[in-house]
Amino acid sequence: MARGPEYLERARAWRPSARALRRTFLVALLANAGIVVTGGAVRLTASGLGCPTVPRCTETSMVTTREMGLHGLIEFTNRQLTFVLTVAVVAALVTAWRAGRRDLMRLGGVLSLGIVAQAVLGAVTVLTGLNPLTVMAHFLLSMGLIAVAAYAHEVSRGPRTATTLVVRREVRALARLLAATTAAVLVLGTVVTGTGPHSGDKNASHRLPFDLESVTQLHADLVFLLVGLSVGMLLALRATGAPRDLVRRAAVLLGLLLAQGVVGYLQYATDLPVVLVGAHVLGATLVWVSALRVLLGTCVRVTPPHPLAEPAVPADGLVVPAA
Repeated sequence: MARGPEYLERARAWRPSARALRRTFLVALLANAGIVVTGGAVRLTASGLGCPTVPRCTETSMVTTREMGLHGLIEFTNRQLTFVLTVAVVAALVTAWRAGRRDLMRLGGVLSLGIVAQAVLGAVTVLTGLNPLTVMAHFLLSMGLIAVAAYAHEVSRGPRTATTLVVRREVRALARLLAATTAAVLVLGTVVTGTGPHSGDKNASHRLPFDLESVTQLHADLVFLLVGLSVGMLLALRATGAPRDLVRRAAVLLGLLLAQGVVGYLQYATDLPVVLVGAHVLGATLVWVSALRVLLGTCVRVTPPHPLAEPAVPADGLVVPAA
């Protein structure tokens, strides 16, 4: 009979392990990335207005009905995934609170507010009939939240302490340029999408007033620049003896970019089939996360040593000077 108070006491005494903390923020990152992919599926199946109103699915029902067909089911299902994302972010926030990590609590709070902002922007997107500008904003806000989640996951890898640069300052600047160029590629990619034929619903006729071939070529040119920067980053890391983990991150980024370039060329050459466009959305998300991981990997979180202690030595063997 005393199980209730006993469970309550255990909950109060619970302190998550470092692994649990990392995993919950990894789940939050995956959830934020996953909902971008499912949102892309909604657009590519022309289901963006499958539920034509908000917060209801129809004027008379909170859920999709048989009359709404497959498009209504797809859009309604995607809306429900917001609750899955909310659970993942709240779990990360609670874990950070029980671990006493105020820095991660603040980041979890930003993610929570971002979900609310996404819900509001999603409603505006539906009510404006999938205006390409609101669709673009919806996607880019998701990319911003993914950046916060990626940073939070990186921070969760170590205690709340100081950060130390593990590469030359010139390499750090290159990593920043790499991330900024990736962000520009994403923005220009939304312009291409807003100009192209996949409006998200057969009743959504608004498109951006640009020439599709011209904006696509500009997007491709920026991708070529990004690939060049990635090659330069990988060579610079190898030449300067950067940590192995960071070199691997840069290699993964370059591999993703090359794969993304192949997909992008194929989808343009084959008149934008939805399967390839969907793969391109997934690839864009992975490239963004990978570019952020390269930037974040140029610094490591270390515990400031005692004044009389020896310099800290991370797992990769690089000696970190005492603060």
